[in-house]
Amino acid sequence: MASDGPVEHGYPHLETVRAAITALYKRLSYDTIQTFATSVPPVDVAFCDTDDLYLGSQRVARELVRHYRLPDARLVVGFRAMTQAANVELAAGPEYFVELNDRFRTHRRDIGAALAHEITHVYLHRLDLSFPGTRANEILTDTVTTYLGAGWLLLDAYREDAASSQKLGYLTPEEFGYVLAKRALLFGEDPSTWFTSAQAYTAYVKGRARARQDGRQPPLTAAGWAGRRRYARDRRHAQDHRPGGSLPQSGGSDVPYAFSPDSHGPLRVSFPCPTCHQRIRVPVRGRVRARCGLCRTVLECDT
Repeated sequence: MASDGPVEHGYPHLETVRAAITALYKRLSYDTIQTFATSVPPVDVAFCDTDDLYLGSQRVARELVRHYRLPDARLVVGFRAMTQAANVELAAGPEYFVELNDRFRTHRRDIGAALAHEITHVYLHRLDLSFPGTRANEILTDTVTTYLGAGWLLLDAYREDAASSQKLGYLTPEEFGYVLAKRALLFGEDPSTWFTSAQAYTAYVKGRARARQDGRQPPLTAAGWAGRRRYARDRRHAQDHRPGGSLPQSGGSDVPYAFSPDSHGPLRVSFPCPTCHQRIRVPVRGRVRARCGLCRTVLECDT
């Protein structure tokens, strides 16, 4: 939890975020992810200053448990002085003890954000889905929280001005915006109306622009002129070196696609699905319609 300190910006964890989205699809499947098409509505996690601290926290926790379809999970919420925003004991269940930072006693509107992250820990624990290392696992948790419809609360908890700042979670505000935009593109949502923080809305707009770039990379037909020209150059280079059986790196490390030889057919190109980031491999033969086997997205390509 960043509190009155510098807030990191940009996309330093983007590769881990994309790997988390792929891992989520592999663990849950397309059909299960579709059951999370409706985000947690603001009214279900609203917290007024006049609400009882403990009863209100338990009410919000129950709503989030319901959102994750964990009917047999019971959360006991407490408060204590600590460095991190919150902590949950990942025991066998069905009862889980969540501790929130004492700061939330007076910042009650952000209790839902803190609980969303911790309940996602419980959800992932039950799925047996994790990444090695604490930091990578926390990035996975933030990503899953956002992609499954509760992470807009974490982004809305981001506030920053000349005198103070607050941010919850391990992702940067722009990375939260990126994942939230990925979800919005998938389900046709417009989460911008839920934000109470102007800084959160700005971060979402920036993340949305980055998310849309994923669908405009060659060999997708939506790629821009510059990308298509670079792709054509790299394709010629790959075709010229094909007889040797191995291809040099195409285009440099900043391009998402890579060419590979195929002794039994045409040259092939692989690239990440713009929805789930699973790599797709298709023949290089002009216009091709590809369907991602993981998230079922249909992609129009010009290979």
